[in-house]
Amino acid sequence: MSTAVTGLSPEIMGLGPVDAIPVALRNAGLGLDDIDLFEINEAFAVQSLGSAQQLGIPREKLNVNGGAIAVSHPFGMTGARITATLINSLQWHDKQFGVEQPP
Repeated sequence: MSTAVTGLSPEIMGLGPVDAIPVALRNAGLGLDDIDLFEINEAFAVQSLGSAQQLGIPREKLNVNGGAIAVSHPFGMTGARITATLINSLQWHDKQFGVEQPP
C-alpha cells in the first residue's frame, strides 16, 4: 500500500492523478505495467479519460465497472465508494494490484 499527495494549479485540478499516481507507484516500488485495474474519480468523464491518456493507462483497465457517472457519486463518501468498487473489481476479475484516485 502506498499513498501520494501532490498539488497543482486550480485551472488543471482534474489532472491531479497525472502527478499523484506515479509518486504513489514509485513509493510502492511498482510501475504502471504492474497495475491490473485503475479506479480514477470521475466527477466529469474528461477528467478520468484525460488522466488515463496522459498516464498511458489502457481503457480496459480503467473504471472497469463504470466510474462515478455510471455507478454513483455519493455526497461525502466518494472515496469509500471508489475503494469498495476497486476491491470488488479486483476480486471479480481475479486481479492483484489496483490503484485508486479519490477526489
